[in-house]
Amino acid sequence: MSQTQTIPTRPPLRTAGFWMAVPMAGLQAFNVLRVSLDPAAFASYMGAPLPVGGDPSWVFIYGLRTAFIALLVTLFLVRRDLTALKWTALAALVMPVGDAWVAHQAGAATLTVARHGAIAVYLLLTTIALFAAARGRGPAA
Repeated sequence: MSQTQTIPTRPPLRTAGFWMAVPMAGLQAFNVLRVSLDPAAFASYMGAPLPVGGDPSWVFIYGLRTAFIALLVTLFLVRRDLTALKWTALAALVMPVGDAWVAHQAGAATLTVARHGAIAVYLLLTTIALFAAARGRGPAA
């Protein structure tokens, strides 16, 4: 007679990783709103201000991609899909690291570059927490 081992699972709502991912979606949605209301101010906030009279099209493109990210992360949160969230968080690390580099290259203030770095650290911690939470859900995670 064989025995099967049961792996205890934790509901996603009881994991730090799940709740750390919630601000990811919320802040992305907030950035979409900021881009829509004042693209030039948002570009400056990001550390790559538009030149005087510059075309804000790239900022709106950024906003559209940010809307996609906000919706995708929200969908994974609603579905309580820790596996999708962990891989999304890992892949998303390229954004704040890249933002920090672009802002630095554009001559942004040290505080702006540091803010992008802090976002990267938060996202890394979220990624670690999501991997731990998904691992606790058993082999399918």
